Amino acid sequence: MSTETLSNHDTAHAAHGHHDAGAIKVFGFWIYLMSDCILFATLFATYSVLVNSVAGGPSGKDIFELPFVLVETFCLLFSSITYGVAILAMHKGNKSRVITWLGLTFLFGLAFICMELYEFHHLIEEGFGPDRSGFLSGFFTLVGTHGLHVTSGLIWILVMMVQVSRRGLNATNQTRLMCLSLFWHFLDVVWICVFTVVYLMGAIG
Repeated sequence: MSTETLSNHDTAHAAHGHHDAGAIKVFGFWIYLMSDCILFATLFATYSVLVNSVAGGPSGKDIFELPFVLVETFCLLFSSITYGVAILAMHKGNKSRVITWLGLTFLFGLAFICMELYEFHHLIEEGFGPDRSGFLSGFFTLVGTHGLHVTSGLIWILVMMVQVSRRGLNATNQTRLMCLSLFWHFLDVVWICVFTVVYLMGAIG
């Protein structure tokens, strides 16, 4: 076997090894997301038990402003779309477009967090903090936990923008972007459940 053939064989083997390692990391991240599903399922169950424990305080119908939350929801939905476009650009090997769309995703996610913080601040100023009733404790815990996850995702996005800018779309960065994609879309799905169960049903009930 010639030296050139051996070299090509080693290169192909290395590439295959990178692919396998990336697949294992993505699979491991799926396992993490399953554990996060259990966390949120527990928080949803707790909220469902406490939702009527208002202790003479306000219920969801009294404090939820659906138009405001709907705008907040669209910010997160749009961020999911822009991240999808970033992944498409990654597959095309377009580094600058990946960074651009990640930046847009970050801005939509930041708008979501700012609106959530405003809502929390407004409720606490009105005297409707998490210590007011069991319902509000469940509400702040569930929505706040989701907000912390989104904040972690925003930090991750910034890190990936720097990594892609410096090192390009190498195999490691592509794997990390795919894991972040799973995480970000997962948070989108969780928020749809929060919007439906907490805000929509709360405002109607």
